[in-house]
Amino acid sequence: MAQLPADMQVIEISHPGGPEVLRVARRPLASAGPGEVLIRVVAAGVNRPDCLQRAGAYAPPPGASDLPGLEVAGTIVALGEGVSSWRIGDSVCALTPGGGYAQYCLTPAGQCLPVPAGLDLLQAASLPETFFTVWINVFERAHLAPGETLLVQGGSSGIGVTAIQLARAFGHRVFATAGSADKCAACEELGAEKAINYRTEDFVEAIKQLTGGKGVDVILDMVGGDYVPREIKALATDGRLSIIAFLGGTRTTLDMGDILYRRLTITGSTLRPRTVQYKTQIAQALREKVWPLLGAGTIRPVIHRVFPLAQAAQAHALMESGTHIGKIMLSVVPA
Repeated sequence: MAQLPADMQVIEISHPGGPEVLRVARRPLASAGPGEVLIRVVAAGVNRPDCLQRAGAYAPPPGASDLPGLEVAGTIVALGEGVSSWRIGDSVCALTPGGGYAQYCLTPAGQCLPVPAGLDLLQAASLPETFFTVWINVFERAHLAPGETLLVQGGSSGIGVTAIQLARAFGHRVFATAGSADKCAACEELGAEKAINYRTEDFVEAIKQLTGGKGVDVILDMVGGDYVPREIKALATDGRLSIIAFLGGTRTTLDMGDILYRRLTITGSTLRPRTVQYKTQIAQALREKVWPLLGAGTIRPVIHRVFPLAQAAQAHALMESGTHIGKIMLSVVPA
């Protein structure tokens, strides 16, 4: 095997701010510690938490890289002590604790997954962050059960296209909201029974009509703010609201009566601070229950645009414009 370089190209956050604060730099190559693998990165995903970190609103957990980037795909080039589940030369995609915007990235071995059959490394790199997030928040925390219905807010986002496809693959009725006719059409093409244009329709009334007045069993929400009291009205009795972001703000006012009388549950989570052990368990669940669906083509990656690593600022600007459908990706030139 070729000798590894002493340093690598990375994208740093020079200081908190807009996309323009991202800059190309060079960093020394780190060594794989116990339980870690070093990946030569071919592609990295761009996600909303990366933008929050860049803006100074989502600090990396202790010990994590200060570089943005929570998912990558590439080839394992070094193994840390105790790693027996992978070999040098294996192609993987991985959820990372940070550092994905780079030519090489360290991550715990348990957070790696094989590249699904039929997918290339760019497509595989688009999977980990959204699939981990949807699995945790829809199926584990919100306990979406057989026969139940799901509403996905922001159905054309990276999270949204994953949630729609995954729930539909498991036989659920899925509804979504999106902000344009084109985005609504994309959601329906991916498996949403009905996509509601939130700019022209009241999603609460639409959901009531679509469910015969019952409401949906689970809502996956990335908006927060004043959406929350409206979502409570759109939930069925014993319904669950799972909040994963707060694009509409962190504060709202609720009438607690509905929550008590209809036995509603409001939950939320962030993925990055969770333990390696927990993320490893999620990786195992995805490998067993979801990766075969990707290999069979039942679920497919949805990639909107690919930027070179050096154009990470443009990728962030596109993310924050909200005009994309699916994932935004970075292509990484090996060192």
